Amino acid sequence: MAKAGVTSQAQKNKAEADKNQVIARNKRATHEYFIDEKYEAGLVLSGTEVKSLRMGRASITEAWIEIDRRGEAWLQNATIPVYVAGTWTNHRPTQARKLLLHRDQIIRLTQKSREKGFTIVPLQLYFVGGRAKIEIALARGKQEWDKRETLRRKQDDREARRAMSDFRKGRAS
Repeated sequence: MAKAGVTSQAQKNKAEADKNQVIARNKRATHEYFIDEKYEAGLVLSGTEVKSLRMGRASITEAWIEIDRRGEAWLQNATIPVYVAGTWTNHRPTQARKLLLHRDQIIRLTQKSREKGFTIVPLQLYFVGGRAKIEIALARGKQEWDKRETLRRKQDDREARRAMSDFRKGRAS
């Protein structure tokens, strides 16, 4: 009886620890693309890949999502470094990894990604309840002037917040 309680408590502790654990973010995606729709997908991983992710080591900045002829979504070029304590069963760092999505989500992504200007990009990699998940997005590419405008808008917002903070603290010029 006591053993079942320990296991469930351990699972609760693991789920609590995983709740806010983001492993990798793709900040470049929000700079290069307008994000239209977001989806959460599961990942098919081997044991050493999961252990390496739990150490917080991964990169998805150069990654992209590809949908093959059989209607399966794949994460391409995501880097999960080899597990340091692994043996000959270690994985290849940049191998393709299958994404777990519903059929209707894959159909929607396939149709939209075939339109001009749309692509599917990974946004962040994280754990939910002990399982590795990836947030992917249907995105439209930005032009150079869009990128400059976005940066200008962020800088203006930052300066406005700083001025309001200074005004509240009594340091108005």
